Amino acid sequence: MNYSIFIVEDDPNIRDIVSAYLNKEGYKVSMADNAEDAWELTREQTPDMWILDIMLPGMDGYELCKKIRQKSEVPIIIISAKDEEVDKILGLELGSDDYLTKPFSPRELVARVKRLFKRVDHSIVVNEQPTNDTYELGELKLHVEGRRVFWKEQEVEVTAKEFEMLHILIRNQNRAFARDELLSLIWGEDYFGSDRAVDDLIKRLRKKLDGLPIETVWGYGYRLSNVNEATE
Repeated sequence: MNYSIFIVEDDPNIRDIVSAYLNKEGYKVSMADNAEDAWELTREQTPDMWILDIMLPGMDGYELCKKIRQKSEVPIIIISAKDEEVDKILGLELGSDDYLTKPFSPRELVARVKRLFKRVDHSIVVNEQPTNDTYELGELKLHVEGRRVFWKEQEVEVTAKEFEMLHILIRNQNRAFARDELLSLIWGEDYFGSDRAVDDLIKRLRKKLDGLPIETVWGYGYRLSNVNEATE
């Protein structure tokens, strides 16, 4: 598959080097030196991956990452001179899939790009496995083929990863899942980010599906308790 990648970086040298390496691997590359122009590009084309700098003029990379995640679950790699743990955690909490600190080897970036695309390809194969088309528990309904979610008779827009989380929980009602298990199931076994990504996903689902009994199992993970009892 000929994947397309958007690079958002205000340093022209880094843009050109990264673009050259990715083009050599057969990827289609589009570039912008600020977040606003990059976002405008999405009106004409949707990339399969984003590579974002954090320190951009105008809208920063964190804000752009947040905007992307409101519309899409495509892989996002953040590249930044900020190497503090809090910066990396913030990037992951906002939805990035990887964080690479400058200066970095272009070959390492290419390796991480390939790894993320491999994970996406694997996810597509897994999601194509036969499954029940509809799950209905209390006021929660999931239509698997159409990837649609209904809560209290209202359709709710969810991202791909939010849907996968609900799909796992509703198929395994009352089972407690460890954070690292959910991380592996949804992001892939080779994901090396923080399990805070799981907490953030749960937080978003609780906000969108107010009253859905996704319980925290303290020190362990999460479970979906008896929906029928909780929504009576």
